[in-house]
Amino acid sequence: MTRTDDDPPEWAKERAREMMAAANDAEADESDAEGAPAPDADRVPDVPVEAVDEAERLTRLAREAESAEPTPEIEEAADQYRERRDALAAEYGYTARVRDEDDALVLYPDEWMADGTVQLDKVEDTDRAVEVSLSGPGDADRYREVAAYNESVAEAVDERAAEVHARTAETFAAFMSNHYVRPVDDATPAMRAEFREEYLVRNGWPTDEQLDAVDESLSVIESVAAEVDDPADADADDRDAPSDSA
Repeated sequence: MTRTDDDPPEWAKERAREMMAAANDAEADESDAEGAPAPDADRVPDVPVEAVDEAERLTRLAREAESAEPTPEIEEAADQYRERRDALAAEYGYTARVRDEDDALVLYPDEWMADGTVQLDKVEDTDRAVEVSLSGPGDADRYREVAAYNESVAEAVDERAAEVHARTAETFAAFMSNHYVRPVDDATPAMRAEFREEYLVRNGWPTDEQLDAVDESLSVIESVAAEVDDPADADADDRDAPSDSA
């Protein structure tokens, strides 16, 4: 085919093809950059909000337990709260500390720690740490209320049922108060299973008779609890009652 004067020369066509290829490569690079993950400097804390809230709750509960009259049981409960908090933080690669100077719970990434001490002077970006003030209100004040209710249920079982059920009721009351801060009659099937298969065996010093009757004991506890006034309900009744004052 004979080239006319209107056709561009071959070198011009080749140059145009090179420029088009370069433009396509640039667009591909921009697309890859948009889909690339953010650099480490832009990372946010790696702990879910729910886990932070639970760590705060457990810290407050440990404090509340220690504010009561010191007993071996109270000290054990406080230690258990802290152990659960520390284990929760460790699941996400964090270490929990309470900073006394401003009364704050702080969760530090494990790689910032050395021999149990945070090395902030070696950290360029501190955004991955999580801080929660402990000076504000929390739900730890419910501990005493729940513990008192659970103890009253255990006492009622002692008065109305066989001794084997009473001993289990006392242990179950401590378990629900110290581990979950929940009334004994608010235990989920999973909580009951944990108590029956783990806590009672390790911490309750049960007799063979107790172990054989544990399911029956839990049923007795639930039925007796239905007849015991929940302190929260009693408080609500007091608030709703008419006042004698003018």
